[in-house]
Amino acid sequence: MRRKEEKEVMEEAAQNTAQNTHQNTDQVNHPAHYTAGGVECIDAIAAATTGLEGMEAVCTANVLKYVWRWKMKGGKTDLEKAKWYLDRLLAEVSKQPRL
Repeated sequence: MRRKEEKEVMEEAAQNTAQNTHQNTDQVNHPAHYTAGGVECIDAIAAATTGLEGMEAVCTANVLKYVWRWKMKGGKTDLEKAKWYLDRLLAEVSKQPRL
């Protein structure tokens, strides 16, 4: 094959692979960045936030979500978001009397 034809074949193969991966992944109910390791992020969040309410539950859930997916979706930005929610959680907890 000539170089141009080889390049076209490679590009088409890459597109087909991407389309198949997207079609085989349920982006709404089970996106790959939330199902890593055989555990769904939503299930881990539900367990981790049991007994929490309000901002404690929201911030804890968001910290887990962003840390869970950072490598597969948002990279450093997701880690920064996780830190933002962790800082917010620490501020909320600091307002409460010590247990």
